[in-house]
Amino acid sequence: MRYSQDVLAQPARPRRQVPEVAAEPDLVVETADGAFCGAVVAVGRAVESGEKRDTVTLEDRYGKRRVFPMLPAAFLLDGRPVTLVRPAPATRSESPRRKTASGSYAVPNAPARVARASRIWVEGAHDAALLERIWGDDLRVDGVVVEPLDGIDNLIDHVRAFGPGPQRRVGVLVDHLVAGSKESRIVDGLRRAGFAQHVLVTGHPYVDVWQAVKPTALGIEAWPNVPRGTDWKTGICTALRVSDPREMWRRVLASVDSFADVEVPLLRAVEELIDFVTA
Repeated sequence: MRYSQDVLAQPARPRRQVPEVAAEPDLVVETADGAFCGAVVAVGRAVESGEKRDTVTLEDRYGKRRVFPMLPAAFLLDGRPVTLVRPAPATRSESPRRKTASGSYAVPNAPARVARASRIWVEGAHDAALLERIWGDDLRVDGVVVEPLDGIDNLIDHVRAFGPGPQRRVGVLVDHLVAGSKESRIVDGLRRAGFAQHVLVTGHPYVDVWQAVKPTALGIEAWPNVPRGTDWKTGICTALRVSDPREMWRRVLASVDSFADVEVPLLRAVEELIDFVTA
């Protein structure tokens, strides 16, 4: 007797349905190959091989834009494949898009995201407050926690205790990371200890994160020079005639409204860390 098919063959698995998602403005998606991630800024149409095809324009956190065809399962939303489709006309929003203090576009009504295992470490509470001031919205959307270390003298011990790995990365922001400094020697020791693959250290050349704020934001021409051997914050307060360092810090932090109020080396260092821990 002949059978129409192999009775011992495994039954074919049903194909998983890929959901269709309207390409609404500000929707953040990633290409299926992981090469580009950005927010939807426009939906268009292009002619390819004589056929019209819907396209979507994405803009990343740096303002770079790319156009992609809306192919089936060509994008990832929260890590899952989706097919972007043209939104219904009634759902299009013409309201202006709000930018965050870091210069990226805000994601409206973004749900709370569970914190990643990866972390960004900073030297102290002032560094953490400044990062929150500028990158707070982005960090919450990405699920990134910033933790102050109270200095980096014991950085290697902190890293060993944390146990970094492929899904558990550490980014460290270091003040005064210049050649020959105590900070640079600590970082070199961390690299020699074999943590370079899952730990990234970036820094800025300023003695303290206060100095990474542009003096013009504070209404002064330049940060005062502090004599060698004098505590830097104490020297700054004395030169600017502010009796309490806590009051001086409140003035510094209040002067920062966006990324434009801080120096480029700090911006570059923090953006690099965010990219590293969210990769």
